[in-house]
Amino acid sequence: MRYFLDTEYNGIGGALLSLALVPDDGEELYLTLKTDQPIVEWVQKHVIPYLDMVPEQLSCPRLEHNDAAHALERYLRHDEDVLIVADWPEDVAQFCNLLITGPGDMVELRHLTFRLTPMSNFSTAANSRVPHNALHDARSLRDHVLAME
Repeated sequence: MRYFLDTEYNGIGGALLSLALVPDDGEELYLTLKTDQPIVEWVQKHVIPYLDMVPEQLSCPRLEHNDAAHALERYLRHDEDVLIVADWPEDVAQFCNLLITGPGDMVELRHLTFRLTPMSNFSTAANSRVPHNALHDARSLRDHVLAME
C-alpha cells in the first residue's frame, strides 16, 4: 500500500509535532505529539493554531513519543509492503525518528520503502485546505501525485 506522508515539527531538526499518513484509498492516520521544547516563533504562528483542524474522528490528544510510535505501528501493521511517499527529506527523517522507542529499540514494522518525490513546482502547503496541517498537506500531496499519474 502507498501512503503519502507529511509532518509538522518545531523548526529544522526540532521535535515532531504532528504526522499524517494518507493512503491512496482508505483510512488516514493523524497523530499529534507532546513536546517540552519551546516552540519557535514561525511554528507558533503558522503551525500550532492549525494542529487540531482535522475531522473529529481523526482528532486525538497529544501523545508521548512512544505512544505515537505504537499508534503508527498499529496503523501500518496489517500491510506487508509499505511505500511511504514524501516530498521533503525532513518528513522522512521525522517518520524514521518516530520509529525509535529507546536505545536499540524500535516498533515492529517490516518492509518499509520510502520514495522522496521533491516537487519543485508544487507546494503542498500552498495547495492544502489547511496549510501547515500535516493531514491536509498529506492529502494535498496525494491528490497532486494521483493527478500526475
